[in-house]
Amino acid sequence: MIEIEKSLERQKLYFETGETRPISFRINQLRALHAKMKNMEQELLDALRDDLGRSDLESYAAEIGFIYREIEHTIQNLRSWSRPRRVRTPLLLAPGRSYIQKEPKGVVLIIGAWNYPIQLVLAPLIGAIAAGNCIVIKPSELARASEAILSKLIAEVFGPDYCNVICGGAETTSWLTRQAFGHIFFTGSTKVGKFVMENAAQNLVPVTLELGGKSPCIVDRDVDVTIAAKRIVHGKFFNAGQTCVAPDYVLVHSSIRDRLVDEMKKAISSFFGEEPEKSKNFGRIVNDSHFTRIIELLSGGKVAFGGRSNKVTRYIAPTLLLEVDLESKLMKEEIFGPLLPILTFESIQDVIKIVSLNPNPLSCYIFSSNESFSKEITQKISFGGGCINSTLLHLVNANLPFGGVGQSGFGSYHGQNSFDIFSHHKSILKTYFFLDNGLRYVPHKGSIGLIRWLFRL
Repeated sequence: MIEIEKSLERQKLYFETGETRPISFRINQLRALHAKMKNMEQELLDALRDDLGRSDLESYAAEIGFIYREIEHTIQNLRSWSRPRRVRTPLLLAPGRSYIQKEPKGVVLIIGAWNYPIQLVLAPLIGAIAAGNCIVIKPSELARASEAILSKLIAEVFGPDYCNVICGGAETTSWLTRQAFGHIFFTGSTKVGKFVMENAAQNLVPVTLELGGKSPCIVDRDVDVTIAAKRIVHGKFFNAGQTCVAPDYVLVHSSIRDRLVDEMKKAISSFFGEEPEKSKNFGRIVNDSHFTRIIELLSGGKVAFGGRSNKVTRYIAPTLLLEVDLESKLMKEEIFGPLLPILTFESIQDVIKIVSLNPNPLSCYIFSSNESFSKEITQKISFGGGCINSTLLHLVNANLPFGGVGQSGFGSYHGQNSFDIFSHHKSILKTYFFLDNGLRYVPHKGSIGLIRWLFRL
């Protein structure tokens, strides 16, 4: 770790030169990243196919195109985000002017995840660059091809004293999270997130934790069942279910369960064919360990569709499960794979009771034409974010903050929220010499009644 420690010192020294602070510098770095990604686009897509068996179209939509859009949105708005923001000054402090000034936090650490190994590194990186920081990137070692191409991309765009990629396993991550960074941004499991937070606390380093959880998909009785089925299937089986915001299980009103299951079967066959294993549009599990873990979860319910697997290619079919045991691992752990348990409910109270078994999911999806039903669910269930009558798509809007709550993490990013989370918001009050308010000095002039009056203004 001696060489890594030296590189961190060089980054801190570079940050102190102030070269990363001008807005023009930040914009130029974002433009350079965009241009290099364009040049290396096929290499990035190839790496994602090697790691996850994804089609180019799926990888472009979920990762590459997403990053292009995020860069363009940030460049377009960065100057306005960076301006000091005036706030009201109470009469008690007159004459004066109050404002909030945003400044970079220093050298920050971004720890990526394997399921979207490009996007989950570069999206927070955009915010860190926009805020004027120097950056250390620790990509996931589980997505080997993506780790290699990210290292190449960053090395060809930025100097190592500005932005540096450090590769390694759990030991490297543990060491990095014990260092005195300006901020740590972690995407991954709740279990590892707790260790990251514990390590960061040694140096009082602020952290953003983007975790996961069991995100419910709640389907009311008054929906277009065919369209709902397509949208659920798309959200669940995108990236072979290896998505932190994928619907983890379905809660459907008992009166339409069979119809929904039938339509979901049709949607799976329509999307991936009668033999999804041969489909170019259906990915693979990232490694043998995760493959084994997911297969073991099958015992928590009865297979109604799918269930086939191939250990050699790490293929697990899109699978629907009925007669689900609420006490099984299937319903206790985040699935993170192509298994979809389907449960029923009769009332909103049933929904709340089941969701509360795994509180604070990262996402929640509600399918209903009944506004009062949707409103009651969004008010009574705590979750990071979600959609009504769709899945996944809330991530696409850069104006919506993305993040968890409670067990699914804290802190949010995308768009301006990425810039804000990597910025220190410095509060400043400016007063003047032409009027000196004697009330502040002892012996105080004026009655306590006057002070009470001023504090109310």
